[in-house]
Amino acid sequence: MTDVDAGQGRQAGVTRTTSRDVARAAGVSQATVSLVMGDKWRGRVSERTAGAVRDAARALGYRPNLAARNLRLGRTRTALLVVPALTNEFFARVHAGAARAAAEHGIGVVLYPSPEGTGRARDPFASARAALDGVIASSMAAEALTDLREGGLPLVMLDSDPSRPEAAATVNPDIADGMRQVADHLLALGHRRFAHIAADVDSWTFRVRARALAERVGAAGAEIVRTERAPLEVDAGRAAAECALAAGPTALVCDGDVLAAGACKAARRLGLRVPADVSVTGFDDLALARAVEPELTTVRLPAERVGEAGLRALVAVLEGRAAAPETLPVRLMPRASSGAAGA
Repeated sequence: MTDVDAGQGRQAGVTRTTSRDVARAAGVSQATVSLVMGDKWRGRVSERTAGAVRDAARALGYRPNLAARNLRLGRTRTALLVVPALTNEFFARVHAGAARAAAEHGIGVVLYPSPEGTGRARDPFASARAALDGVIASSMAAEALTDLREGGLPLVMLDSDPSRPEAAATVNPDIADGMRQVADHLLALGHRRFAHIAADVDSWTFRVRARALAERVGAAGAEIVRTERAPLEVDAGRAAAECALAAGPTALVCDGDVLAAGACKAARRLGLRVPADVSVTGFDDLALARAVEPELTTVRLPAERVGEAGLRALVAVLEGRAAAPETLPVRLMPRASSGAAGA
């Protein structure tokens, strides 16, 4: 049998009971079912809830996949790295870091760009848990990874919400501090009217950027005069910046370097000089940041270190060791695209 999540064969007419069915019957989340059936619930859920899950499992005839529950590195020595896209250099660098750390432990890393971007990630195999020791996901929401984790595959989340209980470990660049560094840099240059060119992606990392920018700008008595959302594409960034510039900001704060490149194009099309008339900042410090003219002021994210730390966290989980949440420092890279307000 190739898929024994419920300990049952795929015989004609037989419906396989899954942890999702147990969660629905017990009125709890799938993460709670995984904790209880994996005997890792103590200190995380109540005795009453654990009992309700066990009762529901017995009533439905659910039996967890013990092979998946007891995964260890010696079984497949393979980890799946899930990313929302291959077109972004950040994810390529995360993979490079993870692959380097994996080589030190004799582990293979399979890179999986989710066809739905940050949406629900489909299982790329007949059953991911049959081929993998664990999953590392970068910039994805925990609920998008349900199909991959059916049966309790360990999950390490990168650049993702650290408060979600589904993850066995989290590794994040300090996104909020990065945006605070951008705001402080521009405020020190005298800017008081900001526009935010925000990524049109509903994910934790971009919500954090927006919140940190608004808090820092507001605390300084300055204002965000316009927020324009755009897909992470140069042309979309240009169109969004053209709309934002109508509000008269002196600084365009962009959620990514790709958007910032588009913002610079918008300024030129409108006859504005960067940074004399309007400053532009990016985020990520991709190679693009040094390729445009003027070079972009941006935030350098330690992408390769994120990948390395994520792989090592997965190894720790598989070996039964605690993997504390990790936050990695980021650094503002001031360049020629930002200057004094009204210069």
